[in-house]
Amino acid sequence: MGSNNIFVGRKKEIDILQKALASAEAEMVAVIGRRRVGKTFLIKSVYQDQIQFQMTGIQNATSERQLENFAYRLSLLKEREEPLKTPQNWFRGFTMLIDYLRELDLKEKYVVFFDEVPWMATHKSDFLQGLSFFWNSWAVDQNIVVVICGSAASWMVQKVVNHTGGLHNRITRRINLRPFTLSETEEYFQSRNISLNRNHIIHIYMALGGIPHYLKEVEAGKSATQNINDICFAEGGLLRDEFSKLYPALFEKSENHISVIRALATKRQGMSRLEIITKSGLKNGGTLTKVLQELEQSGFISAYYAYGKKKRNRLYRLTDEYSLFYLHFIEKNIYEGNDTWQQLSQTQSYKIWSGYTFESICIKHLEQIKKALSIGGVYSISSSFFKKGTEESPGAQIDLVLDRKDQVINLFEIKFYEKEFVMTRSYADSLLTKKQVFQETVNSNKLILWTFISPFGIKQNSHSLSIIDKVLTLDSLFDS
Repeated sequence: MGSNNIFVGRKKEIDILQKALASAEAEMVAVIGRRRVGKTFLIKSVYQDQIQFQMTGIQNATSERQLENFAYRLSLLKEREEPLKTPQNWFRGFTMLIDYLRELDLKEKYVVFFDEVPWMATHKSDFLQGLSFFWNSWAVDQNIVVVICGSAASWMVQKVVNHTGGLHNRITRRINLRPFTLSETEEYFQSRNISLNRNHIIHIYMALGGIPHYLKEVEAGKSATQNINDICFAEGGLLRDEFSKLYPALFEKSENHISVIRALATKRQGMSRLEIITKSGLKNGGTLTKVLQELEQSGFISAYYAYGKKKRNRLYRLTDEYSLFYLHFIEKNIYEGNDTWQQLSQTQSYKIWSGYTFESICIKHLEQIKKALSIGGVYSISSSFFKKGTEESPGAQIDLVLDRKDQVINLFEIKFYEKEFVMTRSYADSLLTKKQVFQETVNSNKLILWTFISPFGIKQNSHSLSIIDKVLTLDSLFDS
């Protein structure tokens, strides 16, 4: 992640790994996080001197091929001229691993690392039974840390963390590795000696998200526009065809997941379950429930509630920046040649996309927003608000509502604008109407305040001063 500062962010995760190594007991650590988020890098960097065995699953390989890979890895460590015989099953494989580790006679605590476990533990293999045997019959009494890692977050939670067999309650520590925040992204670029101001960083983040492997492609001396063009549109650009690999690497029957992602990309306000069914063509039932759950746990979509609605009326929105960017721009313009993004960033489609994406990024940085409002310690519930207008009364849509326990409700207007926003009389009137509709609908006695979020803030005038209670800028979102 950069030679000057190997660890950017990840302080909490590093602490978890170090505590596992320092403890007096055997530890089993589950590390979960989407493809390219930096799981393997984190583990190998923290445990580089302690790893005594490491194996990475092979995507779409048979159980026999995975076992061949296991035997090969063990042969390399044993420095044998002839490779070890491939074990017939994982039970035998783990007995071979036990024999190898016993021979080492290590005094210090050491690490065994299984990467991309979902690729090894297919439903036809006995990998999880073998791992259960390894842990329960031997490792639990050793001076060892067993790390199991996987990109398929939902699979890891269901099959490993919530395992009902021999691994039940055996996970001692769990890490859910998230993409970088804006602050961590800025720190990451600084660690690589890439000089970009926050305006350029937010543009890159809107297209690539906070995925370290994607951000690694950003080059010094180029603008956000140039970098996005090179990474996403130029021939050989890393993200030109990443979408086609992303979901199949994480999910079985990934065409269902892609159908949901494509459906959600078409509506800014998010969709109900019924709307997803209609748009995606998927049937209602357990399969759709599983797909939505897997996408949410992996961080591609977010589920939220409209203000005052029951929990079963959840709305879903696509919040993975790269997927949204790909479907809006890359897929349709992949063969347009040089300077594609320079041209696309001047279109109306860009304005619509940037507004939606900036809104999603703000919602993801709610912790920073609450800190900027000096309410970090105040319990609050976030939601959205929507009321359809009729001939008799106007409707209203509010991007974000923060209902606080200190008798205040913050209404947020989130606006992506390339310079200081100038509020007109008509814009101020529309916000006043929204507030009135909200007040009449929810009938709350709480103090209701308008908070305006825009990259460069608002140019104060009589209209803004009469309606906006607090203005936040990009700097608030970059708070660490």
